[in-house]
Amino acid sequence: MILIEKDNPRIIRAWTFYDWANSVFPLVITSAIFPNFYDAVTATKNDAGEIISHTVSFFGHNFENQNIYSFVYAFALSIVVIIAPILSGIADYLGNKKRFLQFFCYLGSLSCMCLFFFNKNRLELSFLPFVTATIGFWGSLVYYNSYLPEIASPENQDKVSARGFSLGYFGSSLLLIICLICIMVFHVPAKYSFLLVGIWWMGFAQYTFSVLPLADHKMHGDAKTHLFYRGFTELKQVLAQVRSQPVLKRFLSGYFFYNMGVQTIMVVAVLFARNEIVWADEKAKTTSLIISILIIQFVGIAGSFAFSRLSRAVGNIKSLMAAVLIWVFICGFTYLIVHEPYQFYIVAFLVGFVMGGIQSLSRSTYSKLLPATEDHASFFSFYDVMEKLGMIIGTITFSTISEIMGGMRTSILSLVLFFVIGYLVLFSMRKVKC
Repeated sequence: MILIEKDNPRIIRAWTFYDWANSVFPLVITSAIFPNFYDAVTATKNDAGEIISHTVSFFGHNFENQNIYSFVYAFALSIVVIIAPILSGIADYLGNKKRFLQFFCYLGSLSCMCLFFFNKNRLELSFLPFVTATIGFWGSLVYYNSYLPEIASPENQDKVSARGFSLGYFGSSLLLIICLICIMVFHVPAKYSFLLVGIWWMGFAQYTFSVLPLADHKMHGDAKTHLFYRGFTELKQVLAQVRSQPVLKRFLSGYFFYNMGVQTIMVVAVLFARNEIVWADEKAKTTSLIISILIIQFVGIAGSFAFSRLSRAVGNIKSLMAAVLIWVFICGFTYLIVHEPYQFYIVAFLVGFVMGGIQSLSRSTYSKLLPATEDHASFFSFYDVMEKLGMIIGTITFSTISEIMGGMRTSILSLVLFFVIGYLVLFSMRKVKC
């Protein structure tokens, strides 16, 4: 057994710094620069340079470009859902989850660099690095999140989780600003930003890797044979424990639904704004969207700590209930009212405030509800599976409704349903103390 000293400032600092390193992927790649780059590259323009169509050919069929983006993202998440539980079981058996964290980190960062070669004429091949980068990002989070109950005592887990998210918001915003200066001031092609993301992610992660302990326990046996069988065995044992924990099961089901809405919004927000908001011109559109994303990031820092403090006053479950109600309001407000840029800024502020809080609290709440165990990676793989399944279903549902209805606005109603179901599950847990 390798004991990790809880609440060690050096270990906690190194752990939270991985949020600083890897958060550039969801911001720059999935939210800010790559969606705009992708939309601009795949749009069809007339001789005057005006966009006349967003239709693209993908495996011989024509689709709206934003829907292809959503479907590919869902496919990448499906792969994570399949492989993460087995690999986490192997990691718990071998006791070397830091090595798995490193592998997925390097897979993701190198894949980001490969997006430099994205080409509309080879769309199917060009999306491959996006798929592997997505697998790298979400795969690494399984092992990263599983360190939380090992490095922080229960009373400090909300604060430590919030610190990680706030560092992620600040660090990713800093790199986004650097990328925007390069693009808008020095006229550097946007694809060079993808190289910077990979270098930033891989480079800053070295501090985390140099300090985090290798594992929380040693391999359960001497032989390293039949690892997939051992992985399945670990997974079955954890599944049995999850089934015996009614509160944990209920939380995972509620998390599945409300996080479905949160993650779908994070994926489609920029594409929604580009297609459903009335902008003066293309330049104003791009500039305003970047401003909105930065608002979300910096307000998210305050939101993470605000909900951490709220949880100390009323508890984690009631704090999450409050966050979900705000999400319901955001969806209703967007569907009914948001058509102009200034209205979208209001939404961006609200999204930023509640996004950091709900993600941070969800992670620490799950950590607090775990039984005494050594198999943290396997337990967090279930958390990850619920998250990814929700993202897959949410993204596909949103894109399918958009494809059928010919627009993305009606799809917002599906998100309201997800949040309401999640809220009802949390409401049934309102007396749980954590």
